[in-house]
Amino acid sequence: MGWEQWVAVIALVVAVAGLAVGLAVWRALKRRTPSFSLDDPPPPAPEVPPGPPAVVFNPSKGADGERLRALVAEVAADSGLPDPLWLETTVEDPGGGQVRTALERGASVVIAAGGDGTVRAVAEGLAGTGTPMGILPMGTGNLLARNLDLPLSGHRDMAVTALTGRNRTMDLGWLRLEKPAAATEPEEDVFRGEPGRTEVAPTPSDDSQAPEVKAGEVPGADLEKEHVFLVIGGMGFDAEMVSGADDQLKARIGWIAYFVGGVKHLLGRKMRATLELGESEETATFQARTVLIANCGRLPGGVVLFPDAQLDDGWLDVAAIDTRGGIIGWADLLRKVVLHSVGVRRDLLPYSTGSIDFRRAHSLTIRTEEPEHVQVDGDLLGEAAVVHARVERGGLVVRTA
Repeated sequence: MGWEQWVAVIALVVAVAGLAVGLAVWRALKRRTPSFSLDDPPPPAPEVPPGPPAVVFNPSKGADGERLRALVAEVAADSGLPDPLWLETTVEDPGGGQVRTALERGASVVIAAGGDGTVRAVAEGLAGTGTPMGILPMGTGNLLARNLDLPLSGHRDMAVTALTGRNRTMDLGWLRLEKPAAATEPEEDVFRGEPGRTEVAPTPSDDSQAPEVKAGEVPGADLEKEHVFLVIGGMGFDAEMVSGADDQLKARIGWIAYFVGGVKHLLGRKMRATLELGESEETATFQARTVLIANCGRLPGGVVLFPDAQLDDGWLDVAAIDTRGGIIGWADLLRKVVLHSVGVRRDLLPYSTGSIDFRRAHSLTIRTEEPEHVQVDGDLLGEAAVVHARVERGGLVVRTA
């Protein structure tokens, strides 16, 4: 085997071993941070419409549509609910049109039956309406379903929760790219980012094609579209890992396929970026492998990447992640993630080759020197050198167990 294959094998073994240990310890300990900050919140408003349930079904996920439809109808009848509307997605319309149809017909709940992309499309259509979103998780990652502690096996349990579960209000993240990407050049304007560290700030060059944007501001629809994210948006290695995941491999081994897809990018270049936090106007420059923006913190395999992130806290949690020393740095980073997953926040080692720098904001802007891949909840958006993100507090009502 060539060196790239050996790197892939070593990295995969380290990752799987670390995740297995972390999951075992995580299951043995009480979860440190619940998904919601409020244990017993008031019921969401406005009142839920009295119409039938609606199911937005993605037929590409391999589920037996007719069998699932019969099961949902049976559970609805047992619960005293009207016969559900059944609306299938298409390549041209992944969910938005189906949600509009459901709302026009007064749906009491709109259920996303598919993967994370279908859940995102349904959530975007329901944002701000007050109509609850249920989930029948059928994808590879099922990111929001994991953070909501929804059943991930047994279609009947899924359907019961989606049709009759408890309504909870959660935040939404919104992310917008600037295209074409802005070119930047470093100047000798010095500012202080993190305490105790002075950096040189990259500033836009005179020929930048990106509009001037105030820190944290998200301009209107006359520029680029805003994309909703429910769990995590990423820029850099995280998005490259998503783009490298093979669909057939995902079907065979599930979410681990994302790690396999990211192996070839482990030793890739780092990004140099400027982070602007909206309301505080704090600015910092950094080098990183990836920058993540989270609405909540749990990933597949029991990994808690953002230990303080909660679905209803009104904040976006931001992490700049970096490694040094090749595979050793990635192994050290994995050690930190495992510690976070079991509630250990302080690293006792005197020297580390992997780092995670956490921040929080209601809105933020990331500017990079070169265009980087960007993803939201596992969906690749493309490349950009400027990303804006904001949180919409209480923007969505979801069904939970």
